[in-house]
Amino acid sequence: MRSIHIAVLCSALAVLSLGPAAAATSQRSASSCRAEWRANKAENQAKGITERAFVEQCKAGGTAAAAPAGAAPPSEATRTEPATRARRGGGMRTARECREEWRANKAQNQAQGITERAFVEQCRAGTAAAPMGAAPAPTAAAPAPPVAAPPPTTTGTAAAPAPYRRSATPAALPRATPTPSGANQFASEGEARARCPGGAVVWVNLKSHVYHFSGYRSYGTTKRGAYMCETDATADGFRAAKNEKHPT
Repeated sequence: MRSIHIAVLCSALAVLSLGPAAAATSQRSASSCRAEWRANKAENQAKGITERAFVEQCKAGGTAAAAPAGAAPPSEATRTEPATRARRGGGMRTARECREEWRANKAQNQAQGITERAFVEQCRAGTAAAPMGAAPAPTAAAPAPPVAAPPPTTTGTAAAPAPYRRSATPAALPRATPTPSGANQFASEGEARARCPGGAVVWVNLKSHVYHFSGYRSYGTTKRGAYMCETDATADGFRAAKNEKHPT
């Protein structure tokens, strides 16, 4: 019985002594993992295995997975860009990164008229630089305003103004019917003028015994009257109208 106890005790001591050694063999140090990655650096980079990923998986006892076939190994700028942008607090890029990108395509940018300064400014703002000298889109020309036609002009001499029209003269006063009742009294002016060719012919008002000269309103218009030579009218006692002038 005592021999059995001794055998169990020896087995336990053996397990305890092997535990730290087994744990030490399952985990490797970061320096040894880095040394192993650098020993196969070209192959690891060709497979897209970064040093950091290799060391982490190496320390854990595994192997780093290779990048998908055909994928180019990530550059240093690609690996550091997410961390750099996270530190800046957004998607903006540094002026140095933008300058390097412009210089990588310098010939093409210069052919398109994109200067380094303009590219860097728009690159940092997150917009693409537009080529220089790009003409703006043509705008439709406004229609020309209609030209008013000039007023018609007349050739030659100016048209003569319309002749002045005199107002219509009042209608002639109605002639009275002569009523000769005495000697040397006539019914017509012509008969009286035949008697005295060189003298004046007057119209005598048989009622008022006043005679009127030719050209006045009462000449030949009174109700009762006749034509006479002026000499005969004065001889018979007729007198000339006061408001009428003798014709000369």
